[in-house]
Amino acid sequence: MNSNFGLILKEWFLKLGMSDYLATLTKSSIIILLIILLSFLSYLITNKILFRIIHNLVKRTKYTWDDIIFQPKVLRRISQIIPAIIIYYFAKTGLIDFPKAASMVQSAAYIYMIFVGMLIIDAFLNSLHDAYQTLPISNERPIKGYIQSIKIIIYAFGIIFILSVILGKSPGALFASLGAIAAILILVFKDTILGFVSGIQLSANQMVKPGDWISMPSKNADGTVMEITLNTVKVQNFDKTIVTIPTYALISESFQNWKGMEESGGRRIARSLFIDLKSVKFCDHEMLEKFKKIKLIQKYIIEKQTDIEKYNSELEIDDNDKVSRRNLTNIGVFRKYIETYLNNHPKIFGSNPNYTLIVRHLQPTENGLPIQIYAFSKDQAWEKYEQVQADIFDHIFAVVPEFELRVFQNPTGDDFKRISI
Repeated sequence: MNSNFGLILKEWFLKLGMSDYLATLTKSSIIILLIILLSFLSYLITNKILFRIIHNLVKRTKYTWDDIIFQPKVLRRISQIIPAIIIYYFAKTGLIDFPKAASMVQSAAYIYMIFVGMLIIDAFLNSLHDAYQTLPISNERPIKGYIQSIKIIIYAFGIIFILSVILGKSPGALFASLGAIAAILILVFKDTILGFVSGIQLSANQMVKPGDWISMPSKNADGTVMEITLNTVKVQNFDKTIVTIPTYALISESFQNWKGMEESGGRRIARSLFIDLKSVKFCDHEMLEKFKKIKLIQKYIIEKQTDIEKYNSELEIDDNDKVSRRNLTNIGVFRKYIETYLNNHPKIFGSNPNYTLIVRHLQPTENGLPIQIYAFSKDQAWEKYEQVQADIFDHIFAVVPEFELRVFQNPTGDDFKRISI
């Protein structure tokens, strides 16, 4: 549809007796209709035939990533830009006698192509992200924040090119003028810039990823990371509420990631019970005989008693000298019982070099002597972990009196009532 075709058409209308203006107008109208028809046909051919063939071919391959990338949404948007290209190319020929109108049509088509081009890139990036999500590495290194950053850059460039068409200035001149408003852009896109930098740090250092359990008390977050985007990290708490945290907050503030615990296969138990110091004492003969009947510490009592007797005999320490002689204490035997009990517990990692198991004294306080249990549960799930922990302490609290010890507890109303009576 070149200029020769327009001249031939115009001469033919002149021979039919039309005036020069009417022949020019009629010729231009016919060419415009032909351009519109050609654009419509190109859309139908690409959208209904060509891209359908491509889609069917892609479906037949054994790979899944090409199905995601060349999904109908991407192909449909590509088909929308082809009519604009035809209009832009032929507008000057069709409206050769109306240069202002031709310039306006070309500008409109150019703006439309830029806009649709941005949508095509947007859809393609979404498809790439969907394809990346099917890979195992996506669980370790999410890229949604990077995808969003690229989109922002694409849309920023697109807007500048559109403004250059509307204002009649070159894109280079507009880019040069951006330096003057850089401070404003930094202020407006502060969160976006911080989120982009933070996203790179989070991903590069593998600090957090979707599926991790994190705790961040300052943001009331304690749950599973659902999504990491350019500006926010979405966390679903265990009470099913959803908290959104600014991405840069995970860099500027502290948070706890339980990933290491989950990967280790165990979950730590670190809890104390307080023993009344007034109940701590040396073991007499009757107590030792009673402790020997406890199967878990029977061997320990016998071996320890033999070792102590040997020590006291070598130093010729009298039995009545309780200060100088070695002797077992009820608190020491109690600690050994708890340690043995935990080592034999089916839900606790016992004699395993990878998991610490300690029953220890902490600094005495006004509430008594803290006996801390430090061990690792084989169950990590919150509900099962709490059940294991509760079962252990249920048992420990119940056996404390068997060692002639008392758990410290502040006096209650019932205690004062008994005293008054």
